[in-house]
Amino acid sequence: MHRLLPPAAALLLVLACLPARADLALAKARNCMACHNVERKIVGPSFKAIAKKYAGQNVNDRLAQKIVKGGSGVWGPVPMPANSQVSDADAKALAAWITELK
Repeated sequence: MHRLLPPAAALLLVLACLPARADLALAKARNCMACHNVERKIVGPSFKAIAKKYAGQNVNDRLAQKIVKGGSGVWGPVPMPANSQVSDADAKALAAWITELK
């Protein structure tokens, strides 16, 4: 048992250092799906519409900031509220995932 602790601790350290990987499960966990959908507009634009609008542009950092801090004026009159419960790493991962959707 004691021989397993150092390798297990090392594995946990490596996993903690990996960048967050975003997907639909993370979007659901961070409550993004309350206003967004992958395919269609709900309150906010669909994730695919966001990906299409910003295709070929380097916008992941800007979108990550919008996820955390909120914003308005880009997709109509309804502002996106701030999401302070979303970490910067998760916001960056979500932005990258959204912009990669086809």
